[in-house]
Amino acid sequence: MKTIRSRWRSWWPDGRRDPVLLAPLLLTVMIIVVALVTPTDFAISRLLPAAPALAASMWPVRPTVALGVVATAVVVGDSLIIDSPNMLFTAGAIALVTAAAGYAAHSRLHRELTLTQVRSVADTAQAVVLRPVPPRVGNVDVETLYVAAAAEARIGGDFYAAADTPHGVRLLIGDVRGKGLTAAGAAGAIANSFRDAAHDEPDLAAVARRLDSSVVRYSASIAGGDAPERFATALFVEIPADGGHAVLLNCGHPPPLLLRGDQATALDPSAPSPPLNMAVLLGSDYRMDTVPLVRGDRLLLYTDGVIETRDDTGTFFSLRRWVSGRPPVEPRELLDQLRAELLRFSEGELDDDIAAMLVRSRAGAAGSPGSGGSPGSGGSAGSRGAGEDV
Repeated sequence: MKTIRSRWRSWWPDGRRDPVLLAPLLLTVMIIVVALVTPTDFAISRLLPAAPALAASMWPVRPTVALGVVATAVVVGDSLIIDSPNMLFTAGAIALVTAAAGYAAHSRLHRELTLTQVRSVADTAQAVVLRPVPPRVGNVDVETLYVAAAAEARIGGDFYAAADTPHGVRLLIGDVRGKGLTAAGAAGAIANSFRDAAHDEPDLAAVARRLDSSVVRYSASIAGGDAPERFATALFVEIPADGGHAVLLNCGHPPPLLLRGDQATALDPSAPSPPLNMAVLLGSDYRMDTVPLVRGDRLLLYTDGVIETRDDTGTFFSLRRWVSGRPPVEPRELLDQLRAELLRFSEGELDDDIAAMLVRSRAGAAGSPGSGGSPGSGGSAGSRGAGEDV
């Protein structure tokens, strides 16, 4: 038994024991058994080349070749017993298929190794952009969500970051125009700049100006004439230590949702602020808004991939409608529910990467979830009417 286990590990270094891997062996046994109990006129053994061909799609080289050798030996032995020269042609066919299957298995393993290495590099690059955010930053609970548009995609232009600073907890979420390594590089430059600027700058407008300068410099360092097109939308949030309010700065990003009890309110900016890398064209007038918070309020920040998710009829996902009326749950649970709903709504065919942050202040004034009127009514941030949607 120990020898069999060690042989298994040498053939499958990752230790897989998936029953599906036994399919080529079971196919071989089935064909041999059927060939032995049926008349020779049917020549069932001619189906044996299918076994090593199937093995090539899931087995390493050595077991694939070994299976073909066993099948060839069985056919040769059978031809000698029943004195059938035609069986030798079947044996030759199995030998040729086995050689081709061994080469196919080698090529497949090489591609899988290359893909694994590429994914490892992509995962490392993405980790630079989307550094893990702890579940608690200062006096704020923070949970994050990231879903790639395709299972093979490991890197994109969505980004988020959080920092506990002398000015309070500062949060950032955004989306770089475009995809791939160029977008990921810009997202990394923005996130890294934020992690420094959030501690140094006195307000969010100063943080935004510093990040805008970082994107301008990064874009200028990239070859190509489309530097002005490498812009990013961004949403900045600052929650001071007392947790009684949140300061928002929206640079062309989808408005966050304020969740109070089972009510959801979209917090539109009172005036537009330019996306990052667009201040030269649109001006650097950044407008900050203040939203009062009571204990238990949650802010849902997200990228446009969430609200641009479509079903098979082309209908966009209504985030505000989905979250409204839902009983309050823990931030992690709500984001997990959102992920499942987006995948269900799109039938697993996401058109864009998705990033989201759900933050909840542990401080702030006590108040009932349904009290206080409209959540945005006490601050300068606008809020959508009941008939509008996000």
